[in-house]
Amino acid sequence: MPALMAAPLLRAGRQSQRMLLQAIERDPAAFRVLTGDRPTGPLHIGHYFGTLQNRVRLQQAGVELMVLIADYQAVTDRSAPAELPGTVLGLVADYLAVGIDPSRAVVFTHSQVPALNQLLLPFLSLVSISELRRNPTVKSEMAAGGPAAMTGLMFTYPVHQAADILFCHANLVPVGKDQLPHLEVARVIARRFNERYSPDLPYFAEPAALLSAAPLLLGLDGRKMGKSGGNAIPLRATADETARLVAAAKTDSERVISYEPGRRPEVANLLLIAALCLDEPPQTVADKVGGGGAAALKALVTDAVNTAFGPVRARRAELAADPGHLSAVLAAGNEKAGQVAESTLRDVLRLMHHNY
Repeated sequence: MPALMAAPLLRAGRQSQRMLLQAIERDPAAFRVLTGDRPTGPLHIGHYFGTLQNRVRLQQAGVELMVLIADYQAVTDRSAPAELPGTVLGLVADYLAVGIDPSRAVVFTHSQVPALNQLLLPFLSLVSISELRRNPTVKSEMAAGGPAAMTGLMFTYPVHQAADILFCHANLVPVGKDQLPHLEVARVIARRFNERYSPDLPYFAEPAALLSAAPLLLGLDGRKMGKSGGNAIPLRATADETARLVAAAKTDSERVISYEPGRRPEVANLLLIAALCLDEPPQTVADKVGGGGAAALKALVTDAVNTAFGPVRARRAELAADPGHLSAVLAAGNEKAGQVAESTLRDVLRLMHHNY
């Protein structure tokens, strides 16, 4: 997206999601999406149904896609492990395996785009400490460990995310409702920068939220599904590994299988996984199992997952066998993102009168 482009954008809270989707359908090339993941573990089927599938749909619709592997954000509250390079390349393999096309999307990492991170400094001048303290993620982390245990990187995490979004002039960010406060920080920073340094012709657009309609999947143990929690089915899992993971999934003692998320959340979660894989309503899946009990349910889920993800796994195995190709894809994405970031940083420094 060209610098100083004053395109009219739909804003979260001011236009309905329905109108936003209609705008994407009418002119997908008018939108640039920023999305991504922290490299804290392998991506799993929850990521696929929650975000990856939608990224591919947006790409196929003609929306420009920027996919960030947020390696600096992986060390907000922990040390960088020695296996981080392998995890990063594993995410690249996951992306390509599900259909993200590096000729149409830019896959890049924080640490290899210095100009992006330099934007953090002027952006920090546009928010107050009290505003950062009110951010839900910062607030929860501070409550859990106390201010003394919080790193400066974690405290400024929302501003770093704003830099992720604004460096490439992304005007559309897919988020869940719980992530809206983070996006609002980016919108506030864009607005304040424009007011202070570019009032006549706004430089940064205020990005809109594309709210996810994907159902939330629980982990196989009934807790929140997570990359590092050991309670998810990784995209890279084999058929046998999937069978073992599903066999250990938490259910209940009732013989007749029914889809009742409120009363039987673990059973409902397995039904939902199968339903998403089969593209059928969860109740239809429950009717298929009937009185077969947990064993029949788990067998159906295992078969559904293995059938649905068989092609993705085969493609991923091919990609993983060629790490040189994955590194080349990432290097090309880093270069493209770097060019965009350097252009934005030059404009920002000029508008801030730092061009000497």
